[in-house]
Amino acid sequence: MRIFNFTLIASGLDPTDPSFEERLFEAGCGDATVSFQRGVLIFEFDREARTFAKALISGLIDVQSAGAKVTHIEPDHLVNLSEIAERSNLSRAAVSLYASGQRGHDFPSPIARLTTESPLWDWVDVSKWMFHKGTISRSAVVEAQIVRDANAIIRGAEAPPAHPFFTHVMQARLSHRHESQ
Repeated sequence: MRIFNFTLIASGLDPTDPSFEERLFEAGCGDATVSFQRGVLIFEFDREARTFAKALISGLIDVQSAGAKVTHIEPDHLVNLSEIAERSNLSRAAVSLYASGQRGHDFPSPIARLTTESPLWDWVDVSKWMFHKGTISRSAVVEAQIVRDANAIIRGAEAPPAHPFFTHVMQARLSHRHESQ
């Protein structure tokens, strides 16, 4: 078993409620650091599981069973050059050279904020490219895909079929949550 790190953004619980902490602990969130920032609950998990998908799904189930509504999962799939450098353990300068085409070729194009000085890339695309270059592990690519797919399901968007089992489980869990509310 490994320990996986991820963050769930949620709403629907009052952190000033006297039973708040007990409710979270009883729901299984004892391995999460919980904070209230900018009007939302932040659950930073260090969850032990066999796979990232199992860790994430169990975290989602636990947060939902405490009565919260998960609205987003981090780390987000939209990344700037600094975040790419941090996630890949490369220098910002090295990533800038990749992105500009001065080192390597076929680096993915940014997908958002293209006309600004800080465009955003899809971490799934970048991680796949870096995996093929031998810079990051396959598990980093899989985790990126799972988080992006899960966020698409949470938003109600059509999720890519890259992980059909995960997509099926997530949709079932989310529909169960909506039925019980």
